[in-house]
Amino acid sequence: MLWLWLRSHAPTHVEASLAVGVGLSPNTSRQPDVLLHHAGLPSDRSLLRAADVVLAVEIVSPGTRRVDRFAKPGEYAAAGIPFYWRIEQDPVHLYAYRLGDRIGPGGERQYELVDDGSEVIELTEPFAIKLPIAEIRP
Repeated sequence: MLWLWLRSHAPTHVEASLAVGVGLSPNTSRQPDVLLHHAGLPSDRSLLRAADVVLAVEIVSPGTRRVDRFAKPGEYAAAGIPFYWRIEQDPVHLYAYRLGDRIGPGGERQYELVDDGSEVIELTEPFAIKLPIAEIRP
């Protein structure tokens, strides 16, 4: 449902996608649940470069909690993906992060929380967003 919402609300310079891998380093790739990438990329690409990605979204499930909360944000930040959203379930709660200036223990930039909520998320970037959480609940 989030993919559909982003697809209908995102500006034309970005596109929402599902089931697309992202190369984070020469030997690491991930497949976010939903992502926004720069528009105009070839549609037959199954692996995007991190530089192509604007927003990576992970929907946390019981089997992915640790990876979605800890490993993936660090990997996405190290690759320079500007925005990361984590969606918790039961109840649905969205955490929106942007790449900040804070430096982690390994010398990499880290994400900083810009908004979170279970009712409405309002953001100015990566584009003006007013997302009623009820619209993305299953």
